[in-house]
Amino acid sequence: MKKLKSAKKITLATYKRFALRHQNELYVKNLSSFNGMIDMVDKVDNPRWQKTKLSEDSRREDEFVKGAWTVGSSRDSFSLYEDDEYVGIEIYNCCGSDIVAIKK
Repeated sequence: MKKLKSAKKITLATYKRFALRHQNELYVKNLSSFNGMIDMVDKVDNPRWQKTKLSEDSRREDEFVKGAWTVGSSRDSFSLYEDDEYVGIEIYNCCGSDIVAIKK
């Protein structure tokens, strides 16, 4: 497995390149999401890893990977993610926080 290189700054392009390179082995974990009842981002109870894939419409920027949301216009924050089992990219924005990763 190829390790993620630590870039100066992870961008939407870095995230898309990672997802395209590993499109058949992607997992997503939703840590928080927007809750309209309280009009703010709320933690997800029992976040779990789920197998995922790229959106059918690869031109979509808001949901390039199914289950992981981006907002674009430099309003997303990306960081490297790694634990004992997964390595990938964490996404944080006004819609919530998600991790897109592959198994080590």
